[in-house]
Amino acid sequence: MNQILNQTALENSHSVPDVRPPTRGSGDRVAFIQACWHKEIVDQCRIAFMEEAERLGLQPASIDVFETPGSFEIPLQAKTLAGSGRYAAIVAAGLIVDGGVYRHEFVADAVISALMRLQMEVCVPVISAVLTPQRFHDHEDHRRFFRDHFLIKGREAAQACMRTIDNIAAARKAA
Repeated sequence: MNQILNQTALENSHSVPDVRPPTRGSGDRVAFIQACWHKEIVDQCRIAFMEEAERLGLQPASIDVFETPGSFEIPLQAKTLAGSGRYAAIVAAGLIVDGGVYRHEFVADAVISALMRLQMEVCVPVISAVLTPQRFHDHEDHRRFFRDHFLIKGREAAQACMRTIDNIAAARKAA
């Protein structure tokens, strides 16, 4: 099935590196934005993110979850949240699939480019778990595969988020 899905990297990503929990500041808040297209799949990213973030020392009450209709709406939600000054980081999760037309590539590029520009403009890290598989067919095998894959991506996003928050805090201290 991996050849069909062209997702051979998944085989190597099952071992999530152990990250030592840092001492968390009480002011660290994270916004988690989740697109609702294929919600039952993307939910797995949020679930794994929450579990891993807690393991790394961030209390669940410090994570605010927001839903958008689809991935295309994530950048505006992220910009609004980043502008609030309330969040140390923002995490975005979504699944952009090829529905038989080429526009999914344009949507993916627009979303990822906007998230990158946003974090550079406002200096709030934006961690992306917005995925665009080469092939997705809406049947149980693919849904199961991507539910499992989003569990991995959720853990990875939590690790990247916490490490980035720590790196930025250290850099600001050193400046």
